[in-house]
Amino acid sequence: MQVQQLHPWPDTVEEAEAVQDRLRPRVELTGPDSFDLVAGLDVHYHGDGELTAAVVVMDAGTLAVAEQVLAHGKAAFPYVPGLFAFRELPALVEALERLTVTPDLLVCDGYGLAHPRGFGLACHLGVLTGLPALGVGKTPFVGTHEPPGPERGDWTSITYDGAVVGRALRTRPGVKPVYVSQGHRVSLDTVTAQVLRLAPRYRLPEPIRRADHLARHP
Repeated sequence: MQVQQLHPWPDTVEEAEAVQDRLRPRVELTGPDSFDLVAGLDVHYHGDGELTAAVVVMDAGTLAVAEQVLAHGKAAFPYVPGLFAFRELPALVEALERLTVTPDLLVCDGYGLAHPRGFGLACHLGVLTGLPALGVGKTPFVGTHEPPGPERGDWTSITYDGAVVGRALRTRPGVKPVYVSQGHRVSLDTVTAQVLRLAPRYRLPEPIRRADHLARHP
């Protein structure tokens, strides 16, 4: 698949923030609500800046793996809160461009709107690819929320600067929630439904779990 080269990779904080400011208005918060192929994306660090980006494409109905690819590289940007995506984006884009199939939905290990500048990794990848994208975080990042109920499917809104930017979602009874947010071309209801659908057994959606394992054990 092809990924649009909408900007050069930045070298400074100012350049990175300018990219986010320029691309943020392109984010769309509505789109399809059903998907045939879903891709999980994750990155594993091997120390000293070395990393492996993995993309695993799965059948949304059966969760069978349709294709998986890897890209190896180095962290492309210093660690700066709110700009973490720039460390991983070049390797993730390289991995996506190695796919021979085009997924209908990107499931990112990270955040979308639930981000200090309203433009996390899921937003960025969604805009670059033009594909629907959502973010799933393991820990809260920005905003406040009440604890969701104890049952699978219970959720509460995450609010930040007076706006709803995501949900704390319980995917397994009595297990810590995940933190989901829109990236691009999906509604928050669709994000919630898809994360639950893709997480039938474990806390994290299966595409992310598979991508994490592939990145760790290439």
